[in-house]
This record gives sequence, C-alpha cells and structure tokens, in this order.
Amino acid sequence: MANESANEREAGGGRRWSSGRWTTVAIVAVVLGCALTTLDFLWAFLRAPMVSGANLSDGQAAIINGTVVSTRLLFSQKIFYFHVPVAIVSFCFIIAAAVYAVMFLARRRESYDLRSRLCMLVGLVFIVATMISGDLWTRHDWGVWWVWEPRLTTYFILMLLVIAYFILRAAVEDPETQARFAAVFAIVAAIDAPISFFITRLVPSSIHPVVIRTDSGLPPDMLVPFLAGIFGMALVGFGFFRLRLTLEEQAMEVESLKRSYEELLD
Repeated sequence: MANESANEREAGGGRRWSSGRWTTVAIVAVVLGCALTTLDFLWAFLRAPMVSGANLSDGQAAIINGTVVSTRLLFSQKIFYFHVPVAIVSFCFIIAAAVYAVMFLARRRESYDLRSRLCMLVGLVFIVATMISGDLWTRHDWGVWWVWEPRLTTYFILMLLVIAYFILRAAVEDPETQARFAAVFAIVAAIDAPISFFITRLVPSSIHPVVIRTDSGLPPDMLVPFLAGIFGMALVGFGFFRLRLTLEEQAMEVESLKRSYEELLD
C-alpha cells in the first residue's frame, strides 16, 4: 500500500475526474436522493393504501409479550416504505466494502482500502437507521422493543461486526497491518448480509414479516413510493460516500505534498 508510486497516483489522477466535478456529482446525487426520499414519505403516508400486510413466515399468529402478532398491518406498515429501503442500501454498502477489500488484498492499493472503509462507514449509518425504524415498528405492533428472532438477531450481529471493524482499525497502529486486517474483517462481516436478508425464507418459524415476496406484485400506488425510497436512499448514500471520498483524497494529496516538501528541505 505504501509502495504505490507517485507515477501510479499521477496516472490514476489523470484518468479520474477532478475533485470539483465529483463534488458536483455528489451534491446532485444527494439533492435528487432527498427529493425522491421526500416523495417516498409523502406518497406513502398520503396516497399509498392501507394493506392487510405481509404474511408471517408460518402464516400463523404469535403471542409476544402478551400481544397477538398477526398478519394484519394497517397504518404502521407504512414505515416499511422507509425501513426496507435503508436496509437494502445498508446491505449494498457492506457488500461494496467487501468488494473493495478483496481488491485491496489483491493489489494492495491504499485507494481501495479507503473506499472499503468509507463504504463501511456509510453502511453503518444506514444500519443504525434500519435498527431505529425497525424498533419503532416492533414496539408499535409487537408491544416490545426487541425480540430475538432470526432476522433481528442476524442484523444485530451485522451491526456489531461493522462496529467491531472500526474498533479494529483504531486498535492497530501500523497502517498496512490495519488495512490488511480490516479488509479481512470487512469480508467476514459481508457474509452476514445475505444471511440476514434471506433468513426469513430459510427459517420458516421466523415471525418477521417477509416484505419482499415473489408471489404477488405491488400495485402502482405502493410500488412508486417503494422504488422512490430505494433509489432515493441509494443516491443519498452514494452522494455522502463520494463527498467524503473527495475530502479524504484531498487530505492524502496534501499530506503527500507535505512529505515531498519536507524531503526537499532535508
């Protein structure tokens, strides 16, 4: 990583857009993402119809903390227009972090480690948003803040793994060793993402609703806000990722120039 030559960085910089252009793209992505997310909220709460809701995996009612949990979801189901998109985006960023981690281990370029770290950071933000929105729904419909059922448990493990990733980075001082260990840990954490997504289908006893199903389609009044939420959240996540990446790259360039200047003085 440290051996990446100045020529390679200069050649790579020639192929990349300028920081100003990437900043413009990032800002446009955030603005458009916020607009789509706003459309998602307004459409979901003002126009999307009430539904009977997603069936539980076993099709039966359950009793949690004295509350009967059935398939009937009325106004509270509208939180899924926000909850599901942020969860999907969190999975995407964790997987992207693992992809960059693999690229770093293969080529040992600092830029890949940086991108992997930032993907994990954005992923953590969306994970926290998913946990908060999910807990609000759980409290409203199940009468409790938390249940150790398969989906919630595997997603909670994912959150702990991502937090542990940053603890690991802070605990290792050597930059190359830190990046190498973090890359391996990012790959391990990403393994839990598909497990958490598919667990409600793999474990029939799960009481978590199967929201994304293949046995029926969403009507337009429900599909439009749902897709707006997914694309909106994805654009917001990408915009923040790109803005932070630009800042980090500029800081690295300043540090490189500083080292070069100090070498000239010596």
